[in-house]
Amino acid sequence: MERLDRGRFTPWRSAARGLAWFGGVIAWTAAVAVGAAMAVVFAATLLVITLMASALVALTAAAMRTRRAVRATVDPGFIEARQVGGHSWVAYGWDGGSHKG
Repeated sequence: MERLDRGRFTPWRSAARGLAWFGGVIAWTAAVAVGAAMAVVFAATLLVITLMASALVALTAAAMRTRRAVRATVDPGFIEARQVGGHSWVAYGWDGGSHKG
């Protein structure tokens, strides 16, 4: 296919090319800056998630240790009662015959 402007000089075309090239450089620089900012935000998000997860694991471990320690120090004559609804309660641990009633 033959070009229509063969041999003709068009001064606006060379200026538009330079302007387009400059616009392309600006767009490319902006894309790199946005990409770098997104990478930093993503890395910070992962860091915060990691810190929160490790804090959750540490609190869970502390709670489990405390729970085991409390269970170990329960008095053998301890009576446990649970509310089953309304004013009704069920008691556990007092069927050993040690109570007087």
